Amino acid sequence: MDIKTSKPTDITPQGSDYEIVSRVVELLTENYREQPSLDAIASDLGQSPTQLQKTFTRWAGLSPKAFLQAVTLDHAKRLLRQEELPLLETSFELGLSGPSRLHDLFVTHEAMSPGEWKLRGGGLTIRYGFHPCPFGVALVMVTDRGLAGLAFNDAGDEKASFEDMASRWPNARFIEDSAATAGYAARIFDAKEWSAEEPLRVVLIGSDFQIRVWESLLKIPMGKAVTYSDIACDIGQPTASRAVGAAVGRNPISFVVPCHRALGKSGALTGYHWGLTRKRAMLGWEAGKL
Repeated sequence: MDIKTSKPTDITPQGSDYEIVSRVVELLTENYREQPSLDAIASDLGQSPTQLQKTFTRWAGLSPKAFLQAVTLDHAKRLLRQEELPLLETSFELGLSGPSRLHDLFVTHEAMSPGEWKLRGGGLTIRYGFHPCPFGVALVMVTDRGLAGLAFNDAGDEKASFEDMASRWPNARFIEDSAATAGYAARIFDAKEWSAEEPLRVVLIGSDFQIRVWESLLKIPMGKAVTYSDIACDIGQPTASRAVGAAVGRNPISFVVPCHRALGKSGALTGYHWGLTRKRAMLGWEAGKL
């Protein structure tokens, strides 16, 4: 009996699909300043745009356009931070038509504007301290105007927790001062101290987009939950679920700004920066207070 064999075309480095994908990566990496379109790339490789899109997405896990945006964003960060170029010059260096397109790129992928990304907490003084709480150890961070950060960790992981939070505002000045944060910690985790007449002072430090998302989270009643799509609609940007998810993940005041009440599209629990176990514990703790 004869057995016919065929050379695989999409699973080996020698296959034609691999060669096409590697060529696309090369073209986008080397020619990002030209911001080539899918049609232009497909024409250069002698492929149809539709087939090229499918092939690249299957192999890389993202579209050629998304890959180009990632490459462009990486170079934008280098130009803004390391070379300290102004926004206009950075835009033109990247092959973008102007700062508005650079702004859109950052808002979509970083949930903040390029100017805000570049500043990163400059001029801020943040005091911090570690305190026991129902969810492990709480890292409380405050400014002169109120609570600016709340994170969680297990005992022994304080250093990693602080470094994670401090990386959000690398240009800020940090002072360890548990006396300054103890009062906030005591009030946050004592439901009897919650009062609409005397609200906790909260300082949301982020981009305009992030703050709108975090303010939407504050509207979610205890014991309730919403999806990222719900939040996107609430802030008037129904197609921005992806950027909303990024902003929720960057919420610096966990629990108080209740990002643990945000769910995935299906209504299932999604990833939580401080761990899904802690997210479940928060939801259960709140349910017991109703």
